[in-house]
Amino acid sequence: MDPVYASAYADLYHRHWWWRAREPVIMDTLHRYRPASGWRSALDVGCGDGLFFDRLREFAGRVEGIEADERLVSTSAHPKGRIYIAPFDASFRPGKTYSLIVMLDVLEHLPDPAAALRRARELLDPGGTLLLTVPAFRSLWTHHDDLNRHQTRYTREDLAPLLQAAGFEVLEGRYFFHWTVPAKLAVRFAEQTFRLEPRPAKVPPKWINGLLYGLSRLEERALGWLKWRVGSSLLVVARGE
Repeated sequence: MDPVYASAYADLYHRHWWWRAREPVIMDTLHRYRPASGWRSALDVGCGDGLFFDRLREFAGRVEGIEADERLVSTSAHPKGRIYIAPFDASFRPGKTYSLIVMLDVLEHLPDPAAALRRARELLDPGGTLLLTVPAFRSLWTHHDDLNRHQTRYTREDLAPLLQAAGFEVLEGRYFFHWTVPAKLAVRFAEQTFRLEPRPAKVPPKWINGLLYGLSRLEERALGWLKWRVGSSLLVVARGE
C-alpha cells in the first residue's frame, strides 16, 4: 500500500463515506448468513489494525486477523484480538481453523489470488463461510487502484471459477455502489485526457461526505434487492464444500 495512504487509512476507515457505507452492506450480509448459534471463530484477512474486529465479535466467539503490512498495525490493536503479521499464503499456519473468514477488499492486492483462496479453504471449517469484497470491473480502473497497488478488478465471472477451483460453493455474488459507476468512468476519462497526477484519498468536507454516504445508503435500501449486474464493488459469499 502507498505509504501516505497507509498512514491515513484508520481515519479514512472511520470517517470516509465509502468505508462507512460499505460496512452496513457487509453487516447485513453477515446477519443473513449467520448460523443460529453464531460462528465459532472468525479470521479477518488483511485486517489492518483490527478496525473491523468489534463488529465481527457480534457474530463470532473468537476473532483473529492477519495483516501483511506491519505499518497498518499498532500495538493498541492487539488487545482487541490476535493479529498475525504475515503474508496470507501457505506459510501462514495458525494451527487452527475458522468457521468464518472475511477478506474485505484484499484479494485485488494479491499477486496469486488462486493460492490465497486455496489457503482460505484449507483454514475454513467444513461448511464454513467465506465473505469477500473486491473492486469491480477493470473498465473502472483509476489512479486510486494504482495508489492502492491493486493487481486487478473483478467481475462475478472472474471470481466464480477461482472460488470453485479452491473448493468453495458460491452462495451469492452481487454488485453494490451502483451510482459510483458513472462517477468513476468520468474520473477515468479526466485522468486519461488531462494526464492528472494520482492523489491519495481524503475525507471530503462534512456536507459532501454526508451527502455521498446518504446517497449510497439510500441506493442500497431502495435498489439493493434488484441485483443489478453493474457496480463499482462486488460482494461474494461462499461455503466450504
